[in-house]
Amino acid sequence: MSDSEAHGVRVHLDRLLAERGMTLTELAERVGVTVVNLSVLKNGRARAIRFSTLTRLCEVLDCQPGDLLSHDGGDESLSGNNLLN
Repeated sequence: MSDSEAHGVRVHLDRLLAERGMTLTELAERVGVTVVNLSVLKNGRARAIRFSTLTRLCEVLDCQPGDLLSHDGGDESLSGNNLLN
């Protein structure tokens, strides 16, 4: 099971880059992160993202966090009050 399947979060970086005619290398330079780290995020293998990185990605890509990330649900153990217990 891949990391994205385990947590249900999908990253739409490929689509956003294609729509903007931007390369991963260009985005990495403009955001201030390594191409390797962006590649990990793009391929759904990231386990976390800093809010500062998310903010910078959204600024550079002129998007909202919901344009970059989505959640497809599915894992009932992660929903509702279970996170608070």
